[in-house]
Amino acid sequence: MSASLDLAPKPPPLVRLRDLSVRFVSRDATVHAVNGVDLDLATGEVLCILGESGSGKSVTLRALMRLLPRTARVEGEIQVAGRDVQAMGERELQDFRGGDVAMIFQEPMTALDPVFTIGQQIGETVRRHEKASRREADARALELLELVQIPSAKRRLSAYPHELSGGLRQRAMIAVALACRPKLLLADEPTTALDATVQIQVLLLLRKLQEQLGMGVVFVTHDLGVAGEIADRVAVMYAGKVVEEGPVGPLMAGPLHPYPRGLLGATVHPGMRGQRLTTIPGAPPSLERVPTGCPFAPRCPEVEPACTAAVPAPRSPVPGRSARCIHVAAPANRRPTMPLGHPLLG
Repeated sequence: MSASLDLAPKPPPLVRLRDLSVRFVSRDATVHAVNGVDLDLATGEVLCILGESGSGKSVTLRALMRLLPRTARVEGEIQVAGRDVQAMGERELQDFRGGDVAMIFQEPMTALDPVFTIGQQIGETVRRHEKASRREADARALELLELVQIPSAKRRLSAYPHELSGGLRQRAMIAVALACRPKLLLADEPTTALDATVQIQVLLLLRKLQEQLGMGVVFVTHDLGVAGEIADRVAVMYAGKVVEEGPVGPLMAGPLHPYPRGLLGATVHPGMRGQRLTTIPGAPPSLERVPTGCPFAPRCPEVEPACTAAVPAPRSPVPGRSARCIHVAAPANRRPTMPLGHPLLG
């Protein structure tokens, strides 16, 4: 029995990206924002895409929903729930957005329509995708506001976005995203504009809802603490490439690539009183000219001539982990970057 179970085929991934590249073409320049990204997301899994501004993480997220402007040139394979997103027509794409996949944006005041109430905006989504009556949509809207733990939910249905606090607006936007029970939830730095107390409340709520509804989640952030709180797996992006990928605990405890090691070294944690933070020298490369070798080479403390000759291929010293670095070694051969009791390690 156990042998037959071991030989059972793995279910296909909910999200499959292969050699995804995105260029923004203008009269003056071409910006290579994403450069050959391969990623998989299993059903019910939370993947955190981590990186600093300009690394390509938000562009990757928007490519999944085909929300990029007309100046974007998208190449590669994008599959969600077995469907080819690149091949979808306009009508199919409208059904796909909000139905199979939904997005939580970074700033709810610009994502929510200021002239419609919260109840109207949730109800419109339900009626569009589920062909529900107005009464059914209103009931569903109330159910969703209660699900995201908005106090006095019935009264908030008739509130406009400007009448809610930042934390409540973010919860309302989560309710809009969940209106049609999507298989995939995309979150583009949804807690950046919130204070620390509200931020942790929203993160805990998202994780609870993800487990309750069984959704796959791709969560974009530049915050290591957020990644450590919500992710199952982390993909670290730099200059449009995934430079390291793996389970959140092992990656935080012992990164394989110098870039995430630098990010963790620059993070404040307990016990650092009187110590200097490590810094990453220099700045990210211009994406108008794709570097010939490793894009992190100009800032890397371990650089050598081979690093600038060609982009390193992903190396996997242990199952489930990979990094684009010629110096990759098994995690056991590296000292942990963070103390084992640190909050980022769960």
